[in-house]
Amino acid sequence: MIWFVVAAAIVVFLILLTAFICYMKVFYAPPFKKPGENEYEIPEGEIYEVFRDEMVGWVEEVRAMNGEQIKIRSFDGLTLSGRYYEYEKGATTEILFHGYQGYAERDLSGGVKRCFALGRNALIIDQRAHGESEGRTITFGIKEAKDCLSWIDCAVKKFGPDCKLIITGISMGASTVMLAAGETLPDNVVCVLADCGYTSAEEIIKKVIDEMNLPSNLLYPFVKLGAKIFGNFDPDENSPLEAMKKSKVPLIFIHGDDDAFVPCDMSRRLYEACASQKKKLVTVKGAGHGLAFPVDKEFYLDSLRDFQRECGF
Repeated sequence: MIWFVVAAAIVVFLILLTAFICYMKVFYAPPFKKPGENEYEIPEGEIYEVFRDEMVGWVEEVRAMNGEQIKIRSFDGLTLSGRYYEYEKGATTEILFHGYQGYAERDLSGGVKRCFALGRNALIIDQRAHGESEGRTITFGIKEAKDCLSWIDCAVKKFGPDCKLIITGISMGASTVMLAAGETLPDNVVCVLADCGYTSAEEIIKKVIDEMNLPSNLLYPFVKLGAKIFGNFDPDENSPLEAMKKSKVPLIFIHGDDDAFVPCDMSRRLYEACASQKKKLVTVKGAGHGLAFPVDKEFYLDSLRDFQRECGF
């Protein structure tokens, strides 16, 4: 009997250890180190090096604007940080959310430039566990979507009950806004922009595991267990694909057709699932992950202008 107890304890220990390792690899975010005054970060990878000078220039421009820092309290007690850049008082405001392991200044400075080109104000957000926002657990949009709803409430209070808002996300940020779009949104939200978003946490995590030549079907249950035990959330609680079936607000999907990380086909499936009466799918030729705007700025801007005219906001 004692050997059975010992063996069972060892099995439980190994399960918990594997789940903890999976949690640390997938969901844990280390403390943020803010870049120095003359330091500039861009996403890692050769595909981004081509645009380094341009991306650094965007960051320099945004830093020179010295936007207004805004902080809110999340539903579970975290302090979340964003920064507001005003193009024109009373203009439509975009609330922008960055991707996995990124942060607002690095990933969304180009978004501020794009917003200004369209005559929009920009509120760029450090998602929970990223940048200057609190938290250590990344939840792939599950809790971030609730944060998005809080940012919408904050914007309505700040800009007035008649303000027009667009919620925009790139990569995991697209998951954030799509999950939010599956909820009841105030009439202030006139559009959702989902740039290179994935269909579900499970699908994108399994894809990455497969690319590491590891058995995704075997490991994913441990990933999910680690999220539940150590991150206090269920990654399968909801998914962008399911949220799209309940969406009502106008929604535009944008994706590079050369995206090797989040396949462009995911946006095609999200578009097909989307229940919104007004929706549009835009693919940008030759663009890698998160690079649709820098690869073809005019096409990107024209696509947004056309959709805005179609939606009448």
